Amino acid sequence: MKTKKLLLFTLLTTTLFGCGTAPKEYESFEDYPTFSQPWDEMTYSETGTDFMLWAPTAEEVNVKLYTDGLTGNAIQTVPMKEAGNGIWKASVTEDLKGKFYTFQVKINGKWLDETPGVMAKAVGVNGKRGAILNLDTTDPEGWSQDVRPTLKGFDDIIIYEMHHRDFSIDSLSGIKNRGKYLALTETGTTSKEGQKTGIDHLKELGITHVHLLPSYDYASVDETQLDKPQYNWGYDPLNYNAPEGSYATDPYTPETRIREFKQMVMALHQAGIRVIMDVVYNHTFNTEGSNFERTVPGYFYRQNPDGSFANGSACGNETASEREMMRKYMVESVCYWANEYHIDGFRFDLMGIHDITTMEAIRSALDKIDPTIYIYGEGWAASSPAYPADSLAMKANTYRMPGVAAFSDEFRDGLRGSWNNDLEGAFVIGRTGHDTQVMFGITAALPHPQLKDSTLNTPASWTAQPTQMLSYTSCHDDHCITDRLKITAPKATDKELTAYHKLAHTAVFTSQGVPFIFTGDEIMRDKKGVRNSYNSPDSINAINWAGKAIHREAFDYLKGLIAMRKAHPAFHLGDAELIYKHLEFLDMEDNNVVAFRINGAPNGDTWKNITVILNSKNEPASIDVPQGTYQIVCKDGKINPEKGLGSMTGNKLTAAPRSALIVHQ
Repeated sequence: MKTKKLLLFTLLTTTLFGCGTAPKEYESFEDYPTFSQPWDEMTYSETGTDFMLWAPTAEEVNVKLYTDGLTGNAIQTVPMKEAGNGIWKASVTEDLKGKFYTFQVKINGKWLDETPGVMAKAVGVNGKRGAILNLDTTDPEGWSQDVRPTLKGFDDIIIYEMHHRDFSIDSLSGIKNRGKYLALTETGTTSKEGQKTGIDHLKELGITHVHLLPSYDYASVDETQLDKPQYNWGYDPLNYNAPEGSYATDPYTPETRIREFKQMVMALHQAGIRVIMDVVYNHTFNTEGSNFERTVPGYFYRQNPDGSFANGSACGNETASEREMMRKYMVESVCYWANEYHIDGFRFDLMGIHDITTMEAIRSALDKIDPTIYIYGEGWAASSPAYPADSLAMKANTYRMPGVAAFSDEFRDGLRGSWNNDLEGAFVIGRTGHDTQVMFGITAALPHPQLKDSTLNTPASWTAQPTQMLSYTSCHDDHCITDRLKITAPKATDKELTAYHKLAHTAVFTSQGVPFIFTGDEIMRDKKGVRNSYNSPDSINAINWAGKAIHREAFDYLKGLIAMRKAHPAFHLGDAELIYKHLEFLDMEDNNVVAFRINGAPNGDTWKNITVILNSKNEPASIDVPQGTYQIVCKDGKINPEKGLGSMTGNKLTAAPRSALIVHQ
């Protein structure tokens, strides 16, 4: 075994350093020294600043000090000294506040390019240099009193995914700080038509969590050229532990981006909304030029047998979460965001690249901070990672990771069509063969007794609890639901598109999983048919706030669904055994009809025997029910959970074409 490891390491170091010997005598990455203390690369005080870098393969390490965050030569070079466990240290006994720094590592007689380190928590413009500051001075007024909005359990969560720029860049949004963190601090904003926008819109809709697309410092937007049109989703990490500068009002001043990010979080918390951060630890923007590779070459990435970099992300590399220091890095990074920025949840990009043990370690660490911090991610990779599949945080292994959730692409595809075929529609536009996928989503990917019949062709279950599955029709990645409906039903009228839209979201919000909405779906936004809009201009990605008045019917319907779900715990039982006991599918023979009843009044619900019919046929659909009187709350594309829509008596319920019927006793 040792011979095999040594051969791999020799191949790797040949690739990385152009020779057949490692810079220091380590047989494998497992032999690299590690440390247990907090990973703080820069610790400031008025009397001096301490620097620390983990670089076990380095021969020499320097700290360089600068007066500017991007340009100019170093004003001082400070040699660092080995301090054991692969750590290098240096101290400067003067007040360095306002200065900037980089590390430079020498390996095999060669000085690598400078880096702000891997754990920089404040950076200059474009993130090339770390910034020296006192983080306490970045706290906005009232920050010490900021608290997370109350959350009884994960089953109460309703997630709204947004990109900072998309949400507020529209010139008619009524928002002053368009495209910035501060856009989510403004209240009283309205569109030209008088519709609520911004944070007031979120409160009106009723969501509980905002999922922010990557907000750490990423590489693809030049922060010195913000007067020029630039756009990116941000899945190209540069500095994982500092906020992105292009969303700040001043990217040159390190304190500004930190303070404004905190102001945003505090404003959302005051509005009763929790904040989820999209994290992309699975790959970096580049490989050889990354902060990881300029510090400890090879260590933070997986390799193929020939020593080349593995590429499960399809972005040029994949990180090695199973290695002790990469795992420590990820755990400390999410804890830092949870503690310093009061972040309430994390969405892991390509979570299937990470190993299960690391995800369990992250869950355990966050539990110690606040067990209501939510964790979910994409339960897949772009291609096969260079690590055993049974040890990865893939969707199929979700049941082995308590407190970690994943997206249900089965439910999404069953509702609107396969991700692999843009032209393929599914249940909501009346295509047959997708009923069991929808039922699978209604049960939150659990092994429901009624879905175990092999003839049903039900997807394989992968959750242990319902809160481990996210229910959704679209997200930033791929077509939004309106575009997908227009593509798969090109002859549909506006009225029919709205009906499809309502039916899809009724399924999502009556599912026992955690519902997830893509920003603008509530007002039927489109992206002009663009599927992968990661770098498309504002004309494609921006929310057109005029659409709220145009599609107010769809907004009010979705708002009603959210209000119904929040008021009635039967729609989010939160426990697998309760779902097995109370949720019963009805009339499973009729194609393009999914009907179910939540028997009794579980979890103290004020409604009894809630019955839902999802009818995607172009004709009415009827099911037999016990004789009785039923109160109607959703019918013919209208919903009113508070006052209802009347009642009916009998032993048969009928849902109109392309619509949902929801009743209770």
